[in-house]
Amino acid sequence: MRLLGLAARRLAASLPALLLILIGLFLLLQLAPGDTVDALMAQMGGGDERIATELRVFYGLDLSVPARLGQYLLRLVQLDLGYSAIYGKPVATVILERLPATLLLMTASLSFAFAFGAVLGVVAARRVNRWPDTLISTLGLIFYATPSFWFGLMAIVVFSVHLQWLPAGGFGDVALGLTGFAAVLDIAKHLVLPTLTLALIYLAISLRIMRAAMLEVLTLDFVRTARAKGLTETRVVARHVLRNALLPMITLIGLQVGTMLGGSVVVESVFTLPGLGRLAYESVVQRDLNTLLGIAFVSALLVIAANFIVDMLYARLDPRISSGG
Repeated sequence: MRLLGLAARRLAASLPALLLILIGLFLLLQLAPGDTVDALMAQMGGGDERIATELRVFYGLDLSVPARLGQYLLRLVQLDLGYSAIYGKPVATVILERLPATLLLMTASLSFAFAFGAVLGVVAARRVNRWPDTLISTLGLIFYATPSFWFGLMAIVVFSVHLQWLPAGGFGDVALGLTGFAAVLDIAKHLVLPTLTLALIYLAISLRIMRAAMLEVLTLDFVRTARAKGLTETRVVARHVLRNALLPMITLIGLQVGTMLGGSVVVESVFTLPGLGRLAYESVVQRDLNTLLGIAFVSALLVIAANFIVDMLYARLDPRISSGG
């Protein structure tokens, strides 16, 4: 029951945050020069001002900013994300077409960063101030300091152009007409380079957090007690240290989901992946306000859902959270 109460409080606190995010983004986008009609007229090579005026009336762009905001919020309550004039489809349809690529990329990148970051962090903590710790910490610093787009471009040059081991971009080879397990393998092969590119910076963060958490927990009294009972060092780490050291790592996942969505804009553009990040870039260039707001809405929901799951996992691993302790 306490866990259910915590879940209800977290969800209730998320709604005002979601509303403020959407209103703030809507108002910021109004400050940007140009609108959807300007982009449409540019694509058509210019046009009559009368046509532009009629289009603005058709899309409701002739209304005042408060009126448009009210219309947007009213549609949002009805789960209507509006219509994309650039793509000629409902915004929900456009986003659903692009969402799987981003979810696959983020899931693979988060899993890779979490798993290898935890392992490398444990190894560095167990060999603190020795050469494995120095090597791992140095690699983590390099990964963290290097821009992701540079990693992506160098990965394409090395593994796609010179070695020709992996494809340079895309979400799959449509020309091959693959189905079933062969199609899954093809998509996985196309995701290897984008996953590594997006994950490296988060791998660096994860291993540093895991190393620091391990070193802190190793000095606590219950660890000394476990050693005094005659348990081997491996058993002490596996049974007593890891569970407590993983708590900051779980919190880190919730924080990384939001930043990964931002990072996917660069990675998806470099590797031409048809995901939300690339869709956001295209929508900015084409002044597609409805699509941008729809992406913001879905992205905010993903971040809220990820943090909600993290809160529940944290409460499960640490009963003091659900009990209010």
